[in-house]
Amino acid sequence: LHIVGKDITRFHSIIWPAILESAGLPLPERVWGHGFVLLGGERFSKSAGVRLDLNEAIDRFGADAFRYFLLREVPFDADGSFSWERFEDRYNSDLANAWGNLASRVISMVERYCDGIVPAGARTDVDTRDAAELVEYHEVMDGTRGFLLHEALRIIWQSVARGNEYVDRQAPWKLAKDPATRAELETTLASLVRQLARQAVLVAPFMPEKAQALWTQLGATRPLANQRFHTLATLDATGWQVQKGEPLFPKEKPAA
Repeated sequence: LHIVGKDITRFHSIIWPAILESAGLPLPERVWGHGFVLLGGERFSKSAGVRLDLNEAIDRFGADAFRYFLLREVPFDADGSFSWERFEDRYNSDLANAWGNLASRVISMVERYCDGIVPAGARTDVDTRDAAELVEYHEVMDGTRGFLLHEALRIIWQSVARGNEYVDRQAPWKLAKDPATRAELETTLASLVRQLARQAVLVAPFMPEKAQALWTQLGATRPLANQRFHTLATLDATGWQVQKGEPLFPKEKPAA
């Protein structure tokens, strides 16, 4: 698979394969022409002054957050636009308030109510629905309909939203007050840790540093790089020792 910008598909679909053929080298089986990243709706142009300082963009919230924004906000089969306002909105809503907050809440509750040890717990609807979406996650990236990375991230963030809704619905802080609901508390927290672990694996191709940071905080007993997609449905976090670290996505904007 050759991934190119849509404006050079002719070169990479005709001329470049001819060069490879003449050199006796293997040809691409497919060429995927992706769209443009625009700045405020305009094409990048040095002469027109339409430019973006990449170092500034990366320094704003880190390389992983910038990578997430581009892969989530810019459709891989169409053009998309970058703006500082939209970048900050995505960072705060998707990363800090949604995923980062879910991780922080769950890890804190495991520390508070289970002495930091992930309890055993039966699988719940959270596990079932995540498993169904794992299939969709692969379908949007396997080339059948293209390589729609933004769709894969959308699917992951459906899981993130479901995790936050599950926390609010189950209210573990209330379950912890009554010894009679101890089993339900442990099932809830076990389910949430499993979900976070699955999310770390699914996010790793997009945000490797943040995925590893979460994996470490969850106390996983195997390296993240050794975890395989096909085993996610049976992933068991029982006995992992969580350890809350620095926030995955600090809300405070770094000083310039």
